Amino acid sequence: MSETSISPALITKVIPNSIAAEIGFEAGDRIVSINGDRPRDLIDYKFLCADEFLELEILDAKGKTHHIEIEKDYDEDLGLEFETALFDGLIQCNNRCPFCFIDQQPPGKRKSLYLKDDDYRLSFLYGSYLTLTNLTQKEWNRIEQMRLSPLYVSVHATEPEVRIRLLKNPRAGQILEQLNWFKKRRLQIHAQVVVCPGINDSIHLETTLRDLAKFHKGEIPAVASVAVVPVGLTRFRPAEDELTPVTPEKAREVISQVQKLQAELRKKNGTNCVWLADEWFLIAGEELPPESHYEEYPQIDNGVGSIRLFLRKFELAAQKLPLQVSPQRKFTWVVGNAVELAFQPILQRLNQVEGLQVNMAAFPSRYWGQSITVTGLLTGQDLLENLQGKDLGDGILLPALMLKHGDTKFLDDMTVEELADKLGTKILPVSGVEGLIESCVGYGAGRMPTPQEAGKMPAPQE
Repeated sequence: MSETSISPALITKVIPNSIAAEIGFEAGDRIVSINGDRPRDLIDYKFLCADEFLELEILDAKGKTHHIEIEKDYDEDLGLEFETALFDGLIQCNNRCPFCFIDQQPPGKRKSLYLKDDDYRLSFLYGSYLTLTNLTQKEWNRIEQMRLSPLYVSVHATEPEVRIRLLKNPRAGQILEQLNWFKKRRLQIHAQVVVCPGINDSIHLETTLRDLAKFHKGEIPAVASVAVVPVGLTRFRPAEDELTPVTPEKAREVISQVQKLQAELRKKNGTNCVWLADEWFLIAGEELPPESHYEEYPQIDNGVGSIRLFLRKFELAAQKLPLQVSPQRKFTWVVGNAVELAFQPILQRLNQVEGLQVNMAAFPSRYWGQSITVTGLLTGQDLLENLQGKDLGDGILLPALMLKHGDTKFLDDMTVEELADKLGTKILPVSGVEGLIESCVGYGAGRMPTPQEAGKMPAPQE
């Protein structure tokens, strides 16, 4: 990557009372270089800014160049946020995985939905998954030199011919050699295996998980954890693909297979490294494992234990719920039908508050053509079809994970504002347990229970 292809880093926010704010940085300014080096991404920026003395070349919004000298404590942050974490562009994916969600979307939507990244920097910074098939030797060297660990890797299969079949890339067969590369350098990955029935399940899944478990050894295991995830299919997938959806019977088969291996690993090592995503249990119609099963939740962002953790957080936060609210209020809480049964304890507990009524609206996504849908995949069109003409009370409680990060758009490009206008109601995006409770009652919206009363109030039953 030549320096001429690196764009100056566009500043979008200056944190109040920060070093940058005191100096006079403004949104719209761009960082060209730091101590003579042009940062290619947020990783370079943080590394270069760790020094105590900085010489910055800045291009302001009017196109004027400024040279600024800064003295600060080592590792002290300047207080800047940027338009993107990558100043030199995204490393695109050249695989043709038939289960890729990017290829299972309809045409004509916003451009960002069709960007297929396989960028190790996004993996290191944000936990997105990559395949390792698109890395040049220069990038491998940078991972080693800067100790960019852990990375999040889509393994899917360790048998070369099976992984090549899945990724449609001859370089995919090098995965075991690549895992040894991480092991020798004491670097780590978190792995995921997307199970595609008839391709990498059954004996192939057994082989893959046992191969990965072999790297979960030592003080710094090369494979820190493995998430086993069911393939997700939409009605927009290419007609010629060879995939079949996960049935309840297949889900129960995979649960049984993986749980036997988990028991074996716990008995042998006293810990586990292989985890089943919550979706397996939802598809199978089986009860989720207990909270104690998930240890330190190493794959929480991959949907492993996220429901149990949400229930636990709600149980703790529910101690702040008031006995009653005034004036009375009524909301509709929208979720994917995959979690309808799992979230019943939360619904029941909220409705114990006098003056509060919360109705759950749980449904699948006709937009994607799914019969079982997780909440994050529901679209504006799905909500419109299922809620139009219904009594929605004072508004809709909308889990923020349905929306594009930092935006108000659903995956089908409908905005929250458009949906609210069509439904004729208020929509309250809520983030996490605290957001759900705050939107329902607001703290201080009624008489709070005494410690004695709070102790007598029933907690959600798992």
